[in-house]
Amino acid sequence: MQSTSSTALTALLQQAVALHQQGRLHDAQTLYARVLASDPRQFDALHLSGVIARQLGQPFVAVDLITRAIAINPSPAPAHCNLGAALQDIGRTEEALTSYETAVRLDPRYALAFNNLGNTLRKLGRMDEAMRAYERALALRPAYPEALCHKAILFNDLGRAEDALDAAERALALRERYPEALCARANAQQALGRYADAVDCYERAIAITPTNAEAWCWRGTALARLHEFDEALSSYEHAIAIKPGYASAHHFRANTLRSLSRPEDAIVAYRSALALGADATQIAFALAALGVGEAPDNSPASYVKTLFDNYAGHFDQHLTQVLDYQMPAFLAAAIGRHAPAQGLATLDLGCGTGLCGPYLRACSSSLTGVDLSQKMLDKARERGVYDELACAEITDFLDGRENAWDLVVAADVFVYFGDLAPAFGAVHRALRTGGHFCFSVEAGEVADFTLTTTSRYAHSRAYLERLARDTGLLIAETEKAPSRTENGERVDAFVMVLRRP
Repeated sequence: MQSTSSTALTALLQQAVALHQQGRLHDAQTLYARVLASDPRQFDALHLSGVIARQLGQPFVAVDLITRAIAINPSPAPAHCNLGAALQDIGRTEEALTSYETAVRLDPRYALAFNNLGNTLRKLGRMDEAMRAYERALALRPAYPEALCHKAILFNDLGRAEDALDAAERALALRERYPEALCARANAQQALGRYADAVDCYERAIAITPTNAEAWCWRGTALARLHEFDEALSSYEHAIAIKPGYASAHHFRANTLRSLSRPEDAIVAYRSALALGADATQIAFALAALGVGEAPDNSPASYVKTLFDNYAGHFDQHLTQVLDYQMPAFLAAAIGRHAPAQGLATLDLGCGTGLCGPYLRACSSSLTGVDLSQKMLDKARERGVYDELACAEITDFLDGRENAWDLVVAADVFVYFGDLAPAFGAVHRALRTGGHFCFSVEAGEVADFTLTTTSRYAHSRAYLERLARDTGLLIAETEKAPSRTENGERVDAFVMVLRRP
């Protein structure tokens, strides 16, 4: 039979737990402290005091208290799970992983621990293991909105937008007012090019949590893609007001100011983003396009990949319906005037979504496409015209592949390269004798190449012809053709066909 003091302590602990469950954290914390004053090794009081410390935004205190509890009794899985959450809060991710792994080992039916384990694995970039953890959590608890939401976030990270949309909608069917799931659904809608739907979904999330800086920022990106730049700017500014150090919001705000033809404001915003830790290479490139600093010889790979990953969902529609893009047909006509009509081994450099693919398929016995953006390649694969698709930087892909192709095509790829000498040399080596190289570039005037305010390079005809001669390629044809219409103005391109003798 318990002593009177022991009975009183148990009653005090039960009262503290009841207050804790009611959300009366400070009152519960006071009672847990009274229990610990009488019994400093009382496991539940130590553990639950740690849980409250985390809930009150004191993760370091939480780690200390829960670690002390586990030292007294290492068997309860919830203590290890809660320790993992506190460790995650302070950035000790590997230790958090160990805590979650301990929790699921102690209790293999602990769905919450599997969900948290998945979150930690995702943060560590171990995507396949994270997916298995979420699936295990859902196998244990099928109606588990958090696991479904986090699975949707993981699908978005993997570029699987349709799967992300399905998982987010399943989470929302279980919990309608779930801002994280609303944002996951909106992010998937953005990836699928459904920008108006995404804006609506972000706004629903913001209505629930108006201080969600990420939702405001993502809303801005969707509005920018709808060319609603003034509203996008306002959205980024809301995000920054909530989270002043939000580097991505500052960066996107700068991009939007540039789209609004406010270059001086954009320069200030880019410098703010840089000071906060945004991608230095991309910002230096953007500033160079605005005339600040020296222009690099080529666009940063990270800039090109991000640009086209984000562009994949609406690339074809935007080029053909908004920009009146006709370059694939111009290139096909030029190729038809010089190369054999069939049986060619063809390489499509920077193939994107494969707009050139159907034209090239007609004259090709084999057709390979290469692009830096996997999301663009996924769209190209849907066309069913390529025999092989490779995700790589084009000069890296060509390295070591000699005498491999009869025809190499680059449709508006070189607008992201200034210095074309390495690419020309790589193409020369990759062509078979008698093979052809057909490409387009934005037409420049006097300088060899110039970085324009649109962050694309323009090349002069004299430079292209000199480069062809220096590389050992014969000029079969050079013509000027309209590449696209932008802001109501025609943008011209040089279309060239070169031959390896």
